[in-house]
Amino acid sequence: MSSALAIAGVTAVLRDKLNDGVVNGNVSGILGTTVTVSALPPDQVVSASGSETSQLNLFLHKVTLNTGWCNEGLPSRDTAGQTRLSNPPLALNLHYLLSAYSGGDLHGDILLGYAMQLMHETPVLTRTAIRTALVPSPDVGLDLPPALRALADSGLDQQIEQIRITPEYLNTEELSKLWTAMQSRYRPSAAYQVSVVLIQATQPARSPLPVLSRGKVDAVTHREAGIKVQPDLLPPYPYIESIAPDTAQIAAEMGDRLIVSGHNLDGSAGQYRLLLSNAKLGVERELGPEADPASALSVPFDLNDPNNIPAGTYAATLKLLKVGELQARTTNAAALVVAPKITGGLASPIHLDAAGNLTLTPTCTPPVRPEQRVSLILGGYEVVADSFTTATTTPSFTFAKLPVGEYWVRLRVDGIDSLLVKRTVGEVPSFIGPRIEVQA
Repeated sequence: MSSALAIAGVTAVLRDKLNDGVVNGNVSGILGTTVTVSALPPDQVVSASGSETSQLNLFLHKVTLNTGWCNEGLPSRDTAGQTRLSNPPLALNLHYLLSAYSGGDLHGDILLGYAMQLMHETPVLTRTAIRTALVPSPDVGLDLPPALRALADSGLDQQIEQIRITPEYLNTEELSKLWTAMQSRYRPSAAYQVSVVLIQATQPARSPLPVLSRGKVDAVTHREAGIKVQPDLLPPYPYIESIAPDTAQIAAEMGDRLIVSGHNLDGSAGQYRLLLSNAKLGVERELGPEADPASALSVPFDLNDPNNIPAGTYAATLKLLKVGELQARTTNAAALVVAPKITGGLASPIHLDAAGNLTLTPTCTPPVRPEQRVSLILGGYEVVADSFTTATTTPSFTFAKLPVGEYWVRLRVDGIDSLLVKRTVGEVPSFIGPRIEVQA
């Protein structure tokens, strides 16, 4: 494949072809003047004297993606976005404007005619032509500017797809807008599309090993078992559907038992791990082994790590080792909500101070962190925690001008409330507290 120098390489090859056509066709002799070929923006095509000379100019005015190649080699990264799987090429179409500048009567028409005939008779840039134009001989190469010498390493002649030249139709409106944008006077022109240029990185990528067999090989018949087919829609690999506490609550608290439910979860005893990840807090924790014997449908774990698992929402995956396998499997991710829990520090009744304010310092688990948004809610009154700099189990809250009365208390951490309502299947939901009475 080509390098990033390929775009300039194509322009240089086309300019070289046009220059050879001018020389071989004796165009200078026909016009009676020197003819030059340039690759400049039209507003810069001016001779040193300021007058217009007979000249062909090749201008790259637009670059577009090639629709046939743009998705080749994708995806280029793994699901985590870190490991490179392939180096997909950047496939480009180059759009050129070939213009003829006149130094005399009919010079522009003659130049454009020769140039268009050359482009018509050269529909493909061969690899030999590319090497001839871009790889100079040793005695000439030292005299070239650094930019032109660098084009020899573009790899344009080695890309898998040939480079084709096709005429491109531009109507009057498109040409008018194009020349207006270039802020240059219009000259007779022809448009061409050159495709496809494939720019590809050479960084190392991971390549999978070839498949040796489809399924296990029978020791007696030495035949492959083939693709395993099952008569249902259940996934044939370990898959989790939900992770929830055995309390039937909407969120888990420290000390709860988590039940991981799914399909094909049977594995070697003691070889289960529950992986919890919270990108916002930068938490990556591993729970295990399982609390009780696991089955194909569920695996239990104890949630008992308050110092390392703060309240929040986690992506939870199960890592298990199947019997007879050497490499552990990791399941899909499911959401797990870990709620804060108020463990004490709320005396009742409690009195307002002389200014009518109330300061509460409840104890909680797990500890709250400075980067978390922590608030306490009394009934419908919510206040943010007083400033703290280290993780703490005793955040402080100050309520200003709080009316007297009885209040249900909730601790809210990053939008997750402590469990205030008991939800049991078959029973009417009820408040479970805590609750305080505020007196004057």
